[in-house]
Amino acid sequence: MPRTRLSQRRGRRALLAIVAAVALVLAGGAVPAYAEPGEGGSKKLRDALELTAKGHIEAKAKLDNSKRRQTALTGELKSVEGRLVELTAQVGEVAAQSYRAGRLTPVSMLLNSADPQAFLQRAADLDLMAQRDGKRLRTLTDARQQAQQAKLAIDAEVREQQKQLAVMAKKKKEAEAALAEVSSGSSNGFSGGSSASAKPAPRNSDGSWPSESCSVDDPTTSGCITPRTLNALKQTQAAGYKRHVSCKREGGGGEHPKGRACDFAAATNGFEDRNATGGDKAYGDSLAAWHVRNADRLGVLYVIWYRQIWHPGTGWRSYSGSGSPAASHTNHVHLSMY
Repeated sequence: MPRTRLSQRRGRRALLAIVAAVALVLAGGAVPAYAEPGEGGSKKLRDALELTAKGHIEAKAKLDNSKRRQTALTGELKSVEGRLVELTAQVGEVAAQSYRAGRLTPVSMLLNSADPQAFLQRAADLDLMAQRDGKRLRTLTDARQQAQQAKLAIDAEVREQQKQLAVMAKKKKEAEAALAEVSSGSSNGFSGGSSASAKPAPRNSDGSWPSESCSVDDPTTSGCITPRTLNALKQTQAAGYKRHVSCKREGGGGEHPKGRACDFAAATNGFEDRNATGGDKAYGDSLAAWHVRNADRLGVLYVIWYRQIWHPGTGWRSYSGSGSPAASHTNHVHLSMY
């Protein structure tokens, strides 16, 4: 009899343990983590993707900054040219008057003055006219020089833009060469995520991205991430994408160990070792598209989802991993940050 009761107690404890384990999983206390350390391909590929994407983003920032300077210079030139028209007309009128009336001199004023007091007054008037006319001429000369400098500056900005466009074209070629290892060509990308609603991350005054380290707490792990990555995570969640996320990871290469990458699970229960389908696939499609639409606001380096990769220089291209859902990114959206 005691042996029977002991067996029953052991059976109840085992059953309770099973129930507790099931409850823990259902409550989300244990989330499978199928995000392989080598999910981004070989180290050579990851390094090439990082370098080419950074090069493209930096060149684009310089290009955009140059375009802003050119716009400001063009406005300045237009204003100066308007002043030139006005000043040229004023100086021309002075010259015409002098031609019609003859240029007044102290001698002619003396000869035409009835008395010394009148002469002094006319001499003072002559000096005032000379000062006024001289100021107009100097202002006209300065305006011409300012216009010339603005034109030269605009030409310099055009050359700068041509230089940065060449850099972007070079980085695109390098990215395509690197992606040839895992890509069979361009792809169509994904639909959804139409809103470019992300709050922009802070930039430098020239439009470039500031250098950041892994310096803030990662809310998804016990590690750290960069402030820009944290902003991207918060903005993604604010846009309605609130399924499980994992950012900092010590193992492997790429941006995860640097605190500059996050994996967004497609399934509602977290990472699952299977290809996303149905609503989970639609969720991943929308999320990947949203990241791309907000790439310039957030500082996105590249995005990988469902056998496709988006690079700022190449757009969407096909992508093949090692075959598992994690490596092929068919169970999560990978986001790498500048």
